[in-house]
Amino acid sequence: MKLIQKSIRFVACTTLCATLLSCGGNTQDRGELVPEYNVMTIEPAAMEWYSHYPASIKGKQDIAVRPNVSGFITELCVDEGSVVKPGQVLFVIDTIPYKAALKVAEANVEVAKAGTETARLTAENKKELYNKGIVSEYDMQLAANAYAQAQAQLAQAEAQLVNARNNDSYTRVTSPLSGVVGEIPFREGSLVSPSSATPLTTVSDNSEMYVYFSMNERQILELAGQYGANNFLKNLPNVSLQLADGSVYTLQGKIETASGIIDTQTGSSTLRATFKNPDRLLRSGGSGVVLIPMKDETAILVPQKATFEIQDKKFVYVLNDDMTIHATEIKIASIDNGKEYKVLSGVAAGDRIVIEGINSLRDGMTIKVAQ
Repeated sequence: MKLIQKSIRFVACTTLCATLLSCGGNTQDRGELVPEYNVMTIEPAAMEWYSHYPASIKGKQDIAVRPNVSGFITELCVDEGSVVKPGQVLFVIDTIPYKAALKVAEANVEVAKAGTETARLTAENKKELYNKGIVSEYDMQLAANAYAQAQAQLAQAEAQLVNARNNDSYTRVTSPLSGVVGEIPFREGSLVSPSSATPLTTVSDNSEMYVYFSMNERQILELAGQYGANNFLKNLPNVSLQLADGSVYTLQGKIETASGIIDTQTGSSTLRATFKNPDRLLRSGGSGVVLIPMKDETAILVPQKATFEIQDKKFVYVLNDDMTIHATEIKIASIDNGKEYKVLSGVAAGDRIVIEGINSLRDGMTIKVAQ
């Protein structure tokens, strides 16, 4: 019995010692449990990127074509999408009533000319008779007034003739410029008039295209800071245009104008870039994205994967000298190349930040730098 008790005491002591030794070993190994993370030291670097701005495309001139006279369309001379030249006939409006009115006006002019000539002869004859004392001054003055009246009637008839000729010419609706014909809502047999709300069509001069886009105040200031605050439009490089299918237009354009007023409703200002369009690839009414090249030789860059967001604010974990980390807010520029953020404030060259495993970190945590 005593032997059994001694054996139990020996086993218990052995187990206790082993437990104590195990605990002591874990204490020594605690340093191995500190997690390791990849860390980078921030250094100024050159950065090139494109700023993206949604844009709308319009022809250099988009002119609505409207009739100057009323009537039925008797001939449609072009189709939608046709390339036309100045003066080319687009529509013909029923000419019969206007040609008839023209003939009447021409006849009225001839009648007025004859009446004027008769009145002139009468006035000259009355004047001679007055000088001989045959007729009174009253008769002479009546003849002179009749001649003046006939001249006025001739002028009126000639003005009506001009108007009739114009109306006759207006029956052939022509293109005001070189360009491309847009939608044609009226066809042969349609009744049109100058008071119609809908134009016959629109002709777009798309030899050059105007591309309109907007920038907010912050973006404009960034652009001015990059290329000079004084008349920065002249210093801007050529810009590119990304089309709706994702491809980039082969020719580059130039930003030519910027609105001097920032819209209080949107907080933005409108800019216009001009692109040559020799192949007529760009169409008025289209859309795209203006790409403005930007460059900074001493940019402070942080990987996007090294950041996290809290209430629309960006943060990174900065590694302190005591190997603890601190969540630090950063201000970033309004650019996005898909990989890095350009930092405006919050961190500086020489700071170390954690660049992986961000979701597993917490403020004040101690880490090791992965080798």
